Amino acid sequence: MRASSFVYLGAALVATAVGLALVTEPTKAVSPYWPKVPQFRVDSSWPKPYPLAPHPTSGRMVPWITGEVAGTCVDSQDHVFIVTRGNIAGLSGPEDAKGVAAPPVIEFDPAGNVVAAWGNRNVLPNGIHGCFVDYQNNLWIAGNGDGIVQKYSHSGTLLLQIGTRGVCDNPPANTCGNSGANPLANQSHTLLNQPADMWVDPNPDPVTGQRGSVYIADGYGNHRVVVFSAAGAYLRQWGGVAGTVNNPVSDYPALFGAGDGGHPHCVVGGNDGLMYVCDRQNDRIQVFTKTGSFVRVIAVVPGTGQTQGPYGALNIIGSAWDLDFSNDVQQTFMIEVDGGNEQLHFMDRQTGSILASLGQPGHEAGKFIFLHSVAKDSKGNLYTGETINGRRIQKFVHVECNNGVGQGNGFGNCQ
Repeated sequence: MRASSFVYLGAALVATAVGLALVTEPTKAVSPYWPKVPQFRVDSSWPKPYPLAPHPTSGRMVPWITGEVAGTCVDSQDHVFIVTRGNIAGLSGPEDAKGVAAPPVIEFDPAGNVVAAWGNRNVLPNGIHGCFVDYQNNLWIAGNGDGIVQKYSHSGTLLLQIGTRGVCDNPPANTCGNSGANPLANQSHTLLNQPADMWVDPNPDPVTGQRGSVYIADGYGNHRVVVFSAAGAYLRQWGGVAGTVNNPVSDYPALFGAGDGGHPHCVVGGNDGLMYVCDRQNDRIQVFTKTGSFVRVIAVVPGTGQTQGPYGALNIIGSAWDLDFSNDVQQTFMIEVDGGNEQLHFMDRQTGSILASLGQPGHEAGKFIFLHSVAKDSKGNLYTGETINGRRIQKFVHVECNNGVGQGNGFGNCQ
């Protein structure tokens, strides 16, 4: 999750030898000394073809099929991980006759070759949802069909589990599912309820002084951000259930949507020491200190979820799904996943304004169906994951920065 800046609706499509350049131009004049909205080209050759495996019935060698790609994340060597649900389905003919379910976790090198794959679906969280590589190159995985977040070594050894598999913070029965406004939920110091995502702090915790605090978007069943120590001990939490939100900036600014599929859906720490949390249902990113004090709200595209917009509330799951930041130290730009409108928005992090947007609904390269996650490598390239009917990862190559000829001008965002 992380990278640059763009504007709502519209994407310039320019044919190239490798793929498509997709990005809108800024809507107003920008100083030549201000970092330029970066340009991207979809790389339709990435990833390389998946390995073959023997079909369990015919024995014929057939390719892996990922099913839904629930999360994308990048390690310190620019190796890309995806976590897959393996839910191959019947389309024009049963997929399970044409391929085999891919392993839950797949690792690619920068060229798009599969270099490792692992995972036991009987051990991993049900409903795999989101991944994060921490500062020690460990892989974290959440599951929105379960009550656990797990930490794995880079090679797939289970190191830590927060929560109890199949048991969720939803008293009195502790069943996993949307807790709505249940006053007994959102309280447990040991249990989660369908967590969506997590972020691990490489810096000392503001309270304990220890590195590695784990911030969890406990957001499909519960509606809170909950923080654990590196060893898995409860530290603190914030959030709760919002009422009806018509204005995403002023209504219940520190609380999260209660609808199923809500919220929070992502949690990401910035270089400014603040936490950026996706309230998907309510079309907004909420900003907090690391101890949970509310700072501000950034509206994305009101009217996509259940908030009111120019055309009413469309109720198509919302516009705040995931985010990342640009590579410069100031993190000038915020890259935001809008799965409701099938676009990546490039936003000014300070003002919250959308400067340009990439993509539109569709199955072709550079378009999205159920856009779900974004991750960024050290060169500013983007990797997007799609679930439901998209079911793929795409790479967008960072092809332009600052002055347009690959040279920086002192702002540090040209890699």
